[in-house]
Amino acid sequence: MEIFWEYAKAFLVGGLICAIGQVLIDYTKLTPARILVSFVVLGVVLGAVGVYQPLVEWAGGGASVPLTGWGNTIAQGTKDAIREKGLYGILSGGLGISAAGVAAAIFFGLAAGVVFKPKEK
Repeated sequence: MEIFWEYAKAFLVGGLICAIGQVLIDYTKLTPARILVSFVVLGVVLGAVGVYQPLVEWAGGGASVPLTGWGNTIAQGTKDAIREKGLYGILSGGLGISAAGVAAAIFFGLAAGVVFKPKEK
């Protein structure tokens, strides 16, 4: 029964984040790209002030998988790198901690493009 609640929390938080994005798409003139960038920036800001990490610990993948979670990861990596390396950590920390995820996204995006042969519209 405990695993059910873990999945339910992840579904509710992830669904709420996606619902907010859908409302922004439907009822504002913001482009999807601006909404996605706003989510990353929001994740960085909430992660930097320490608000987002408790949500990640409570909701698991529902909070860490959306773009706000990536923003939080960047903020956490930067904070850790600043503690270890000083000001140099501002430049290296955020991408250092998320490099594997970025590399995987690029690799699998390329693989999907090669396998499925996308066509121009």
